Amino acid sequence: MNAIHTSNLWHHSAEETFAAPPLTADLDVDLLVIGGGFTGNSAALHAAREGASVVVLEAETIGHGGSGRNVGLVNAGLWLPPDKVIEAMGEAAGLKLVDALGAGPARVFEIIEREGIECEATRRGTLHLAHSPDGLRDIEDRYRQGNRHGAPLSLLNSDETARRTGTDAFHGALFDPRAGTIQPLAYCRGLARAAQAAGAMICENTPVAELRHDNGVWAARANGQVVRAKRLLIATNAYHAGFEDPFRPEFVRFNYCQFATEPLSESQREKLLPGGEGCWDTAMVMSSIRLDRAGRLIVGGVGSVEDAGAGLHEAWARRKLRALYPALGEIGFQHVWSGRIAMTGDHIPKIVSFGPNAYACFGYSGRGISPGTVFGAATAEALLRGEESGLPVAPVRRHQERLTGAKAAYYELGAKLTHFAAHRR
Repeated sequence: MNAIHTSNLWHHSAEETFAAPPLTADLDVDLLVIGGGFTGNSAALHAAREGASVVVLEAETIGHGGSGRNVGLVNAGLWLPPDKVIEAMGEAAGLKLVDALGAGPARVFEIIEREGIECEATRRGTLHLAHSPDGLRDIEDRYRQGNRHGAPLSLLNSDETARRTGTDAFHGALFDPRAGTIQPLAYCRGLARAAQAAGAMICENTPVAELRHDNGVWAARANGQVVRAKRLLIATNAYHAGFEDPFRPEFVRFNYCQFATEPLSESQREKLLPGGEGCWDTAMVMSSIRLDRAGRLIVGGVGSVEDAGAGLHEAWARRKLRALYPALGEIGFQHVWSGRIAMTGDHIPKIVSFGPNAYACFGYSGRGISPGTVFGAATAEALLRGEESGLPVAPVRRHQERLTGAKAAYYELGAKLTHFAAHRR
């Protein structure tokens, strides 16, 4: 099957607008940020508010990459449960990251309120849905782990889950009141607007073609101009392009697609996610459901709609909606889009210190909003003050991933086969 026409809902519905000219002159700044997503704009906002001179170079437009294609779930923590994080990192380092990202949603919603960002911010929690008896055991374990580490989680039975979701398809749910939903592109644009208002310079349509370090200064060549900076942050994540020396992030590419209906009627919305929570399930090939402010139902799943097999993913999404909400009938999709996720082998984000006064942040493994916000501000602080103790993870000099292409192909093929099998049942 051929790729289908894509239309990103977030571009259609974003109340925040942002536009910036490309770089047209040489610059000397305190901090150079490459990449205009959650991480880069959070870093720019923090640094500019600290009085530093900052420039953000974005190859396309603000939020062009994963930040503007996100599901919009402002989750606390990582995809991994706390005990797995601690097992992978050690107790002290693991607890530090768990605590930092547990407070991530509060950080996001604080910025939204402080900066007046119009991004449909809805802090009513999220539901991790048990798709099977095994999935129920998984969320029961996550409930025990989370509460042991201070997370205010609630475990919901199947009846309460059905009341909150409007479907009896799930065996239970884990409710996290710290979390919520946003319009992700609008949030990203709002961060850029706030950073610009604080004094940062944002340059769109400015791809970096060359990056080097000479005589204690970083120099980036873009649009025929040169930006020189004492400090550098690469925040390109899954959309890194244009240069590979002195650093290119290594990760496994993971695709996620979304399908949004037309706005539902009041009667259709009455029992469908009445509390406004965002949801994702425990299936190995994960899916998500949420509503936006206009009442569009958005279903997401692993896979890309930008290549062959897109029709399989759309057919799966239609069948998924019919199974969850048969009363909606044969409702169609007005918007279909997908994005890339940078996934690390251990599912833990990385900060790589690849040169003097330089970091790269990447690998949120599908949790971009809170971690990107937290990591961006923390790396900006560390670069400005020369003090790394406040970083959520200890920086490493190098990070390597093996067989990235083969693993990416495996995940995409797995999604296609799973969605094909679901379509055939």
